[in-house]
Amino acid sequence: MTIFVYGLSFKARRENLIELFAPFGEVSSARIIINKETRRSRGYGFVEMNEEDARKAIAALDGTEHMGRTINVTQANERPAAES
Repeated sequence: MTIFVYGLSFKARRENLIELFAPFGEVSSARIIINKETRRSRGYGFVEMNEEDARKAIAALDGTEHMGRTINVTQANERPAAES
């Protein structure tokens, strides 16, 4: 399951997301979205975990503080398939 995390500190890095979610299970991937022009964090990212662990992480972390900011954690919406 893909988890959408927003409200992140602009100083947060991929490693911080892995550290935050690891207590709930194995993190398959984590990424922070970067503004291509400024090369700075856009304040949100995505974490992938198995469904059971992801649900536990969402329930435990949504609305909590991380690196001085209140973060929001929710299930990511699936991207629509690209039209050919």
